[in-house]
Amino acid sequence: MTEATEAPPTAARPPLIAVDKLVKRYGNVFALRGVEGVVDGKIIGLLGPNGSGKSTLLKCLLGIIPFEGSARVLGLSSATEGVAIRDRVGYMPEQEAYLSGLNAVEQCTYAAELSGLPRTEAIQRAHAALYYAGIEDKRYQPIDGYSTGMKQAVKLAQALVHDPEILFLDEPTNGLDPRAREAMLKLIMELPERRKCAIVLSTHLLADVERVCDHAMIMHQGMLRFVGTIDELRGARGEDTDVIVEVKSDAQKLADALSAQDAASVVFSPVALSVALPLGETSALVFRVAKAVGVQVRGVTIKRMTMEDAFLKVIAAANAAAAAASGITPSEGPRAF
Repeated sequence: MTEATEAPPTAARPPLIAVDKLVKRYGNVFALRGVEGVVDGKIIGLLGPNGSGKSTLLKCLLGIIPFEGSARVLGLSSATEGVAIRDRVGYMPEQEAYLSGLNAVEQCTYAAELSGLPRTEAIQRAHAALYYAGIEDKRYQPIDGYSTGMKQAVKLAQALVHDPEILFLDEPTNGLDPRAREAMLKLIMELPERRKCAIVLSTHLLADVERVCDHAMIMHQGMLRFVGTIDELRGARGEDTDVIVEVKSDAQKLADALSAQDAASVVFSPVALSVALPLGETSALVFRVAKAVGVQVRGVTIKRMTMEDAFLKVIAAANAAAAAASGITPSEGPRAF
């Protein structure tokens, strides 16, 4: 399990999220199967196919539903301190979560009052949150008549109204047209700086995570399969990584020498080649070999995997491990979702 360590937690600042052997079952059906990991970051993408356990994990972290094992948010126990967690966390659920007949101001004021704010301050906060989310001239119209994009904006506003330290956003771009999706992603990118809060963005859209997130968590079949930075996910760690090498000349000569060192190389021009570094090696291998054979290196660039390839690699590894444990030969591999 890879742990995100952008800013190591201290006694004064616990990690945003820490889970240990977290299990959620409904009868004999497991929704979560022993989730483990420590998470920090500014915008954390919670990735996984539909049904992988993302929404269930968020509800467990908020203390909304009971579970087995341990989960802590901002150092607070989700099992016993759910109310305190919800005072400090904003939650934008995937499903529609407004009271029929209310307008946006009434809905957000109600959410603010539920957080313990007095009526006058709740109304002020409601207007400010709606303005930030882009709901202005129609804030007094019933939410029932809003477009999908406006309903999503109201859900974001009600999650923000009490100035939380973390936002849990569950599929915030679901059902949005390209223009509304762009507006929502722009708001999300601005939140850590403008509202001083961290974000957990739960989605099955790889493009959204690649666009706005600095860390990622990958769920698959009720388990957390990866936790770390986006760079770590895409393979920019100096190990098991492809690089593009530019040389002054003699690319084939360098390729042959590198291949002899188990670094499979493909020449695609007289002055450039792609090199797959052996596990545990870094680009320093390229410079050592180039010096030994007298080839001048002009540049080395890490060739990162695409988000889709990185995601599928994590899922394939999980499937292979499960198959090995059960003695079953894995199928052809996961499909993109």
